[in-house]
Amino acid sequence: MSTAPDTAADSAAAPVTKSGGREQQKLPLPALLALATAVFITCLTETLPAGLLTAMSDDLRVSESATGQTVTIYAIGTALTAIPLTAATAGWRRKGLLLTAMAGFALANTVTAVSSVYELTMVARFVAGVAAGLAWALLAGYARRLAPVHLQGKAIAIAMAGIPVALSIGVPAGTFLGDALGWRVAFLSMTALTVLLLLWIFTTVPDHPGQERGERPKMLRTLRIPGVTPVLFVTLVFVLAHTILYAYIAAFLDDLGMGDSTGLVLLVFGAASLASIWIVGAQIQHRLRSLTLAGALLVAVAAALLAVLSDNTALVYVAAVLWGLGWGGVPTLLQTAVGDAGGESADAAQAMLVTLWNVAMAGGGIIGGILLDMAGSDSFPWTVLLLLLPVLAVVLSARGAGFPAARQVARGGDTDPA
Repeated sequence: MSTAPDTAADSAAAPVTKSGGREQQKLPLPALLALATAVFITCLTETLPAGLLTAMSDDLRVSESATGQTVTIYAIGTALTAIPLTAATAGWRRKGLLLTAMAGFALANTVTAVSSVYELTMVARFVAGVAAGLAWALLAGYARRLAPVHLQGKAIAIAMAGIPVALSIGVPAGTFLGDALGWRVAFLSMTALTVLLLLWIFTTVPDHPGQERGERPKMLRTLRIPGVTPVLFVTLVFVLAHTILYAYIAAFLDDLGMGDSTGLVLLVFGAASLASIWIVGAQIQHRLRSLTLAGALLVAVAAALLAVLSDNTALVYVAAVLWGLGWGGVPTLLQTAVGDAGGESADAAQAMLVTLWNVAMAGGGIIGGILLDMAGSDSFPWTVLLLLLPVLAVVLSARGAGFPAARQVARGGDTDPA
């Protein structure tokens, strides 16, 4: 999940061409696609163990609930470091900071791939989470600075496309690769991709200076801004609900007798997530509130199907589709909502959002592991349903600020009906 603490817009970075006698600024696609790949690696490194849970558990000689904590420790590393690293590195030059973060991923994934000791694996996963905290401290803001002002939203959307691609292609592909060649090969493949990305960033991504001291975000004051707290609450609880099921989906499916179908279920979920991100991207300017409500309702319906009709294989796939349609656009919706609510303090609000996002992922890994050991995997969808009730209540009640009925359009001053 991303934050965008880098507030300075630098439209000069976008190339300028002439067409029909008029100057036009274009998006630097090679650079933006490099950032999208960095987002892809960050997201996939975080979620890959969900598809490899059983194999990792067997190889590391620990329980599946203990292996699920590899997602938790990653999220803890990010949650503990996102805000401090945002503040500590705000003055650093952006390119060197991005290269440092991605080198951290290469190191952590390599150690994860070769480790046969659970404790060392957990240390490597924590380091990966710290690298993620460093990366999320600049990725969205970096993308914005690469584009002219009128195309900054599109630039961020291109960079953040790495999230649904990781979910729709990366995790299923990693799961299939792990099943065919072993889970260690999947992590080593991540290292190889990261090395190629380092060269790509070095050769194509322009550098930018960090922020002046007076520009740096004020975090705690932002909580008093109307609308920020409701969005942060929804982020915390919605992500917690999703993670409890997603982090242990392999164990859940294995208990249904569908353990061999984990990769396919994740592929269906991911494809639906891609469709969701496309729908949200097309409609978010006018329907942020209704899309957020629809997302929560779709995930709730999916959880209900898994809770009461999971003995029907076809309906498990239907639930995966509904889950993906509901969840895929959530990162974009919540990031946009907190940015709108934060106004002048949008970047501080974004930094808090990414911290709570990863707190929720850590909590989901811990709670999911406890539920798996104490109540079994069939408790997951019921827990998701229970958590989504306050999510829906807060979105419905935050009509004035947070999830307003009319959204203020950035740089425009007009409002669009939700």
